[in-house]
Amino acid sequence: MNAAAVHRLESYFQRIGDVLGNESRRGSFAIYAMGLLGDAERKSVEPIAARACPDPEKVEAMHQRLLHFAVDSKWSDQGVRWKAAQYGLEPMVEREPVEAWIVDDTGFLKQGTHSVGVQRQYTGSAGKITNCQVGVSLSIATRTEHLPIDFELYLPTRWANSPERRKEARIPPEVTFKTKPQLALEMIMRAMHQGVPPGVVLGDAAYGSSSEFRQGVRSQGLHYAVAVYSHTTVHLLDEEGGPREQALRVSELAARIHEQGGFRRCTWRKGTREDLSARFALRRVIAAGVPKPEQEPLWLLIEWRDGEPEPANYFLISLPGRRTKKQLIRLVMQRWRTERVYEDLKGELGLDHYEGRRFPGWHHHVSVALCCYAFIVAERVRRFPPSARGTAQAHAQHLSA
Repeated sequence: MNAAAVHRLESYFQRIGDVLGNESRRGSFAIYAMGLLGDAERKSVEPIAARACPDPEKVEAMHQRLLHFAVDSKWSDQGVRWKAAQYGLEPMVEREPVEAWIVDDTGFLKQGTHSVGVQRQYTGSAGKITNCQVGVSLSIATRTEHLPIDFELYLPTRWANSPERRKEARIPPEVTFKTKPQLALEMIMRAMHQGVPPGVVLGDAAYGSSSEFRQGVRSQGLHYAVAVYSHTTVHLLDEEGGPREQALRVSELAARIHEQGGFRRCTWRKGTREDLSARFALRRVIAAGVPKPEQEPLWLLIEWRDGEPEPANYFLISLPGRRTKKQLIRLVMQRWRTERVYEDLKGELGLDHYEGRRFPGWHHHVSVALCCYAFIVAERVRRFPPSARGTAQAHAQHLSA
């Protein structure tokens, strides 16, 4: 890291320190963050303390200091995360506009049963049901960059509704059971309140199949492009733009379109080894079972991959006006970028290395990891400016302080 980058990092830590308050927290944050940014293989509290303290006799005191910072110190996760989001988003939106807000979740694999929120549950990280915690995230994406700005731990009912578990894990009284879509919607509402530049909300079927989630996104003035399950029902629009009486499962509609030869191949990205393409169909629909005041025309995009007996994905998209199929395909495909972000957060910044069992500690650890990632994104944007920088600046959106 050159001298200019070191100066920017110190200035950034000062910004975060303004939220943390006292000097002890500021110092502990800097030590913890440098531990996550370092090249150690394991980035939990104990090895961070060991690497930060050259005197073996003082390692235990450093360990206790960092444990206190992570578990007991009462600093605002939201305040720290927002400072980090501002720092990362400022150069991003100066270069190019925000395109998407992406909600997703990832697993934190665990061996025992005492870490807050842990149970046997499905996680895409492992591709199966396994013993893990699950965190729900919100990321902001431009054409070239992707910044996670918020995370919430999903609490299964066995944790949320157990007084004994709540006490042991120090779960705050105001934290109650919420589904993953409800957690995602809360993060979206917080981001709107903070003035994050708007984008189209993307999410997989676990989120998109919730009509409550879709309506919540629209109530915030945002549009969505979300996957839905194959049993989701819709009404096709008639020639006058109204819903036809019969509701169909999207899987049934796909079968009809397939019989009529209505799927067309589309390549949405040129790959280094091969182009990414599949067959797609696009129709205008209205979601079934939605109260009439909240009904609106939607795009139904169906993806059918080569050699598969049925479609791989169904998407509902609320964007109005005329849209080309390729535009919509490229939009929904951005969701998979989150998987690379999770890999970087876990592999490079120790997102899933926290070994504590308590609710505040999990969120504090994640907050520091998000801060580190925001600095890396900002450095990358500054280091590799696009050739068309002036054009992007014309579309830049200002972030209020």
